[in-house]
Amino acid sequence: MKKKPLYLGWPHNWSDPSARREGKPRNRGVSMVIDKGLGLMQMHDLLNVAADHIDCYKLGFGTSVLYPLKILQQKVEMAVESRIDIMPGGTFFELASLQSPFAQYLQMIRQLGFNAIEISDGTFPLGREERTKAISLAAEAGLTVYAEFGKKAADFRAELALLVETVEQDLQAGAAYVIVEGRESGTVGIYNEKGETDARFLQQVVEAAGPLSERLIWEAPKKEQQVALIQTLGTDVNLGNIAPADILSVESLRRGLRSDTAPFVLQERKNGSCD
Repeated sequence: MKKKPLYLGWPHNWSDPSARREGKPRNRGVSMVIDKGLGLMQMHDLLNVAADHIDCYKLGFGTSVLYPLKILQQKVEMAVESRIDIMPGGTFFELASLQSPFAQYLQMIRQLGFNAIEISDGTFPLGREERTKAISLAAEAGLTVYAEFGKKAADFRAELALLVETVEQDLQAGAAYVIVEGRESGTVGIYNEKGETDARFLQQVVEAAGPLSERLIWEAPKKEQQVALIQTLGTDVNLGNIAPADILSVESLRRGLRSDTAPFVLQERKNGSCD
């Protein structure tokens, strides 16, 4: 039987109607996945299918210490080999630093092969001086630093002036990105208790932060939030706390391969904003 010829790929205007998605490594349109406990085979399958669409991989909360050490190291190696930043969750950083010198935590995660770190104070307070020092030391150690702004409290709402000030100081200290807290529930920070997005506030942040706003990662675990952020800030908005099973869905939203954003993406392209 005659073999069918190997199909070499979809036409580019089919695979990316936005005509603006960059390949890795990219500095805009970053997608951060939160892993709450995938096994090796699940992670292997995820990376086989979607590694090109994942920029940062967070082992959520304090789950890093619950894996058998050999499994943890294998997960870290898989991510690094796929050119993905991988880091423990910020809550784990807070707990570890509260009980031991930060240098010890830094040394441990480097020995395990992590190439990134999340610095946060969502649960336990961290003074500005301590925060700056932790960011600087981590960056000097060769880790990509993701600093997080915000609290885990249910009534936390992001405040414009403090957010912009924190972004400026964190980036100056050596952070690569600043994550805006939204939790895995998507009910704090820029969201109300129903998970609804404040588009006006987003625009105010971008105006106040200027070019630095491109270094913000907005935690957006829900599809409605992802759609709202893309439609408000554009297809190159940085998104975080994406469930592993949702990464291709998010990439589809970015490119206009899903009805929720397809009209917006095509209009954005027509207006020339992708040039």
